[in-house]
Amino acid sequence: MFRAMRRSKQVLTADVTEAVLARGSNGILACLGDDDYPYAVPLNYVYDDGKIYFHSAKAGHKVDAIARHPKVSFAVVDEDRIVSAEYTSYFRSVVAFGRARVVQGEEWSRAFTLLVEKYSSDQAEADKAREVATCAQALLIAIDIEHLSGKEAKELAAERREQKVNGENVI
Repeated sequence: MFRAMRRSKQVLTADVTEAVLARGSNGILACLGDDDYPYAVPLNYVYDDGKIYFHSAKAGHKVDAIARHPKVSFAVVDEDRIVSAEYTSYFRSVVAFGRARVVQGEEWSRAFTLLVEKYSSDQAEADKAREVATCAQALLIAIDIEHLSGKEAKELAAERREQKVNGENVI
């Protein structure tokens, strides 16, 4: 159902792909929008246990698109180093495919707590708990990932192989 990546030497391992998702601070959600036009929107998110979570207003283009057609994709760019002399960039990115759904109940509490922790980890615990409690009306959406792939420039792949050979911490 999902295409295999053409450049197999540039494919990220599952562990590295998940690490990219875990450390990313923003990504692009793509869905089928009004009149079947693609709709892509940048947003903050948190990745946990095979799911991507993000918050949203209760109404709007994104929510309407997901309600009509829950199949979505989500892209994160981890690195994009421009190399002018080579007329290219050294990149690392991840694309997830899955179905989006509204989160409720215990999952909502867990996901919202994860979002607050990711984006406000330096705040006092009491303040973070208060934020979670006072935002009980916030809409949270999960993407249940069905397919995940990661790719990097061949130069970054070579750098990582070299680091691994030298015993350095890779990604």
